[in-house]
Parts: sequence; C-alpha cells; structure tokens
Amino acid sequence: MGRSAKGWLEHFSTDEIRDLRVIRDHRAWLTLLVNYGLIAASMAMVAYAPNALTVVLALFIIGTRQLGLAVVMHESAHQTLFRDRWLNDLAGNWLAAYPIYLSGDMYRTHHIEHHAKTWTEEDPDLELATPFPVSKASMMRKVARDLLGVTGFKQLVGTTFLVVKVCRGQQVDAGTLPLRLERAPAVRMVAGTLITNLVLFGLLWALGHPMLYLLWLGAWLTTNKLVARIRSIAEHAVVPDPTDPIGQTRTVRDGWLERLFIAPNRVQYHLEHHLLMTVPHYNLPRFHEMLRERGVLEDACIADNYAQVLKQAVA
Repeated sequence: MGRSAKGWLEHFSTDEIRDLRVIRDHRAWLTLLVNYGLIAASMAMVAYAPNALTVVLALFIIGTRQLGLAVVMHESAHQTLFRDRWLNDLAGNWLAAYPIYLSGDMYRTHHIEHHAKTWTEEDPDLELATPFPVSKASMMRKVARDLLGVTGFKQLVGTTFLVVKVCRGQQVDAGTLPLRLERAPAVRMVAGTLITNLVLFGLLWALGHPMLYLLWLGAWLTTNKLVARIRSIAEHAVVPDPTDPIGQTRTVRDGWLERLFIAPNRVQYHLEHHLLMTVPHYNLPRFHEMLRERGVLEDACIADNYAQVLKQAVA
C-alpha cells in the first residue's frame, strides 16, 4: 500500500473531524421520510396500475428501502441517528429495525465487535466475506435462491427458531445472524415486529388496499435478500489487503439508479465508515471527497460500480 494507507488521520485537523461527526436530527428525519416515501409511492403505483411490471418494480424498490431501514438501524447502533440517545434507540428500533424483523439493541453488540475485529478470526461477519470469489454457477444459484424466496424463508424460520429458544431462556449460537441474541431484547423484537407489521397492514386496510401488504412481505422474502447480499459482497469480499484499514473494505462509486435499487442511504461509502464509524451517513460523501483530495485514497479499495464488484466476486 502507498504512503496514505497508514496514519490517514494525520491528514485531518481536530476541527474537521469534529465537524464530520456532527449529528443533524433533521437529516435523520429526512432519511426516514425518503425511505418510507419510496415504499408508499411503490405501493401507490401498484394500486393505481396493477400489472406485472409495476409489481416487479415495486418489489425491487421496497426491498432496497427495507435495506435502507437496516442502514438506519445501523446508524442508530453507532449512536449517530439522533443526538438524543433515547430518541436514537427508539427510532432505530420502532421505525427501522422492528418492521424488518431485527433489533437495534442486539445488532449493536454484534456490529461493534465487527468493527473492533474486522478480518480477524473473531470478526462475527467474517463468514460473509471469506467464501468469495465463487464460480459463476454458484453466484447464479445464490441469486436464484434470493429471488425465489428460499433465502428469505430460511432466514425467517431460522431467526424465529433461535428467538423462540432465547425467549425460553435457552442458550443458542447465533451463527451468521447479525444479532447478539439476548432474552429481553429478543422478546421486544418479536413484539415490535408484530406490532409494526400489524400497524402497516391496518393502515393499508383502512386505505382499502390490504393486499398491498404482500408487496412488503414479498420484498422482504426476495429482493431485500438479494440487495443485502450485494451489499455484503461489496463491503468486504475480495478486498486487496484485509490487514490494512484502506484495503480491508470497499467504497463503490454509484449512480442514481444504483442508489435507488442497490445502495440506499449512502451505504456505498463503507471504507469511509470503517475509518471513522461515528460519521453520520449524510456526511460520508464529504468525508470521501476530503480523503480523495488529500491523496489518502490513492491505493484504496474503490470500485466504479456494483457490476465491477460482482465481476470480481465471480471467479
């Protein structure tokens, strides 16, 4: 690696770092509004013009926005969603994690350990990156399982099985599940998931379109699993140097279509996030430009688009 791979922090002043870490509550509300706005618009599109094209389009947009909610939960796990800790955790769970069957409380413990032990044997996310590259046939099977709902159904059953055991007070190994399972937050997750999904269904029922809930459930089972897989591959798979902060994770330059269908809420700036995990997502593009202008990214792991990433992930 080049001179910028080590000691990148030397290129920044204390005031610049402090400014990058400023949390702006209105930006968090805007992020939530955009994600839920796109979900609502997708459902409205199908209600207005129900056909195969609008249904498929809605499934992909909703699936990506469900990933967007996971990113919001991720933001709350780092305490960078809202300045107030109570509001940060409340919104991270009830407006982001619970609707997609996750828990910000259990995710936080798991994820902070990932940051502390990235690409070591103790990294809880290591198994998500090490299988790559894979053969073209293997990748096609993974995509097919995602889009046919096989991956989503297995996750639904597997998560439920583990959570039920935890709620009964039994010890379990979470495996690759991105949650550090504990009884009290597991109970809250189950209750929160049921409540938030019932609220969504009830709202659609009141609007006269209860069947639109199938778009939410269908996207969670299918397209969401595909975009989550692509995100996982892009972040840590097939990187040049797992031992170096500049080479152990990847940032992807993307266009508006990729932001709509693959990378919500600036999730593509993963290298910058690992360098300074307390930077809110809306400040990551500025952080990226500052790093680039100062030569820190000369030898960094950066892809031009997600197609390039997937090409590298296929042997």
